[in-house]
Amino acid sequence: MTAVGGPHRGGGGETAPPLARSTLDRAAHRRTDPQWLAEAWERARVLVLDSAADGRALVRAGASPPELVLLGSGELPEVPRSVPMFLGVEPDGVPVFAVDSPLPELPGTRAVGLREVGHLLLDRDAGIFTAALALTNWHARHGFSSVTGQPTRVDEAGWSRVDETGDRVWPRTDPAMIALVHDGVAGPEGACLLGSNAAWPRTGGQRRFSCFAGYVEPGESAEDAVVREVGEEVGVAVGNITYAGSQSWPFPGSLMLGFVALADPAQPVRVDPTEIAYARWFTRREIGAALAGRPVTVDDDGEHLLLPPPSSIALFLIHRWLDGHC
Repeated sequence: MTAVGGPHRGGGGETAPPLARSTLDRAAHRRTDPQWLAEAWERARVLVLDSAADGRALVRAGASPPELVLLGSGELPEVPRSVPMFLGVEPDGVPVFAVDSPLPELPGTRAVGLREVGHLLLDRDAGIFTAALALTNWHARHGFSSVTGQPTRVDEAGWSRVDETGDRVWPRTDPAMIALVHDGVAGPEGACLLGSNAAWPRTGGQRRFSCFAGYVEPGESAEDAVVREVGEEVGVAVGNITYAGSQSWPFPGSLMLGFVALADPAQPVRVDPTEIAYARWFTRREIGAALAGRPVTVDDDGEHLLLPPPSSIALFLIHRWLDGHC
């Protein structure tokens, strides 16, 4: 649990990725206590999250930083799609739940997605929104048991599903690695290797580049996955792999394990075209210019560099490298 702090604006110097912040006590021992949960629901703060609208929630319009709108359990305007999911207890002792429901039309509010505002939220709201979206997305994909094929129902205050035979499943998080590959050179001419995913659209004269990422395979360590994925995607051998941090990425349910790794820029870059459309080395000077809003040309078509969104761990890793922390 992190201390209450300001919004994570992706400006460098942060010690944790933007969605790795929370002030909730998850109070897992309460999930199987129906009497306590029933009493807690009566005095709870509730986040309404709409899975049918890409997991959006309400924030107060004009608030800076954005502030989540949490309702009392008696204020919910419609019967929710999901049973209440218990997220934890706030430092003031008030329990927090989430429900999947159409968003209420409340004056002075606007609907937002986690990708859009995650980096701007205070620690408390970042933790609530991330946990609620991760749980909601897991429930949406596990309506049937993978063992028996039977329909499942929600149990343990949203933290498991069980079928009529008693087969029980708990929320799954898929581990994925993401790595910032750099040359180890200090100063403005030090460089990092970024790639443009083949599935990303090219619009507005910009091409998005990011760190290399992929799922950790069965029987594989996260560090081995870094070596394999970078090798598969751009044909570059990496070493000196160090862990930098992790965060949930509930789209729909990953845990992003962040690493930095060294590579020799003299190695040829050979992209796998099914994964990576284009990859190249960028200097600190170029990355700094792009972050400052100045155009950085990336290819012969004259397209400009677009970096990862601020709520991603990819931009967190880029900032750590840019600031000389790795």
